[in-house]
Amino acid sequence: MRIISGLYKGHPIKFPKSKLVRPTTDKNKESIFNYLNNHIDFDGCNVCDIYAGSGSLGLEALSRGAEEVHFVEKNYNVIKILTENIARIDKENKCKIFKTDAVKFTSESPPSSYDLILADPPFFKFDVYTVVKNIISKNFLSAEGILVVERSVQTLREDSENFGVDPIKRLGDSVIFRFDQ
Repeated sequence: MRIISGLYKGHPIKFPKSKLVRPTTDKNKESIFNYLNNHIDFDGCNVCDIYAGSGSLGLEALSRGAEEVHFVEKNYNVIKILTENIARIDKENKCKIFKTDAVKFTSESPPSSYDLILADPPFFKFDVYTVVKNIISKNFLSAEGILVVERSVQTLREDSENFGVDPIKRLGDSVIFRFDQ
């Protein structure tokens, strides 16, 4: 795994060898960010990477010009890897890690208004429905903000019913949902 584009292009990203983490492939990440490049200006935007894992998605946004990235991750061992990945590009001053689960994080008032929220939960974790509902109802997104959620094609029917929208893109065994404020 690596950072695909921007200031830190080619920089390797370490990820934990754990069943708790399913990193977004470089191919999927590239497709997601190619899509986002047509819909968002990364320069100076505030980003939140929920279910952050290794931080791959948030670090990609940072590399492309994001002003600040908040990472939400609950697993202590995964947070150690995330912290290392941030330190390897020397951007601790532009990153903040929230050591909590996604539902709890989104149940409270947002610490910031986000221009982009990236959510890549474990494929068969269904608390993401509550997370999306909280993000929209508690105004986590800025006026022009976008929420992108990566899910499995195996849960597509259930996800579409619960989200109330169809995915915008299919990437192999993944689908991408988009939500706006």
